[in-house]
Amino acid sequence: MHRTFVIGDIHGACRALRQCLDRAAFDYEQDELISLGDICDGWPETKACIDELLKIRNLIVVLGNHDFWTREWMQSGFREKIWMEQGGLATTRSYAAGIPQHHRTLLEDARPYYIRENKLFVHAGIEPKQNLRFQGLDTFLWNRTLARMAYEFHLKEISVNITGFTEVYLGHTPIPHSQPIQACEIWLMDTGAGWSGVLSMMDIHTKQVFTSDPVPSLYPDAEGRKKRI
Repeated sequence: MHRTFVIGDIHGACRALRQCLDRAAFDYEQDELISLGDICDGWPETKACIDELLKIRNLIVVLGNHDFWTREWMQSGFREKIWMEQGGLATTRSYAAGIPQHHRTLLEDARPYYIRENKLFVHAGIEPKQNLRFQGLDTFLWNRTLARMAYEFHLKEISVNITGFTEVYLGHTPIPHSQPIQACEIWLMDTGAGWSGVLSMMDIHTKQVFTSDPVPSLYPDAEGRKKRI
């Protein structure tokens, strides 16, 4: 029987990605992986990350803001200054030998959000009171309001349903924890792999979590990380 996993923001840390997959004994042919976006930018192995993900037969990719920037660069060649300062330089260096077409396709086909069985998977968040059809990429890729609200409720030990979904999985907003936390119906999955934390992957049915080592320890020779947005 196949399993379904969700993974937080990878940010070019292929060594962390492989650790999570290995520690979960992930089956590349049978199991399913839902990426919450920000595969790209930060650590030096964005290309290797996408190569690894493309080995997975059952892969769903939700678009992150860093993936959006990378996709724009792949399509136009334009290197936005803020993107280069927020991890894009490492991404461009990882493609020094060229950009494979299937890498472009993976990012071009990434979804703004994904819904299954009343479970929502989205990179940054949504406006809870508004129909998703009337919301755009700025919200799905950037808006931290829902994550911050959920985390505040978590700290106050308030448990209410905010969105109407049974479960919501978010990346984008790092939490100061080494494992994902549940806040109301919302799972906050970004455990800081793009900065000084770990990468986390979770079985959405059993809620078993598999984490990498702290990512800086996997790239001791990498340049100092700048805080990403």
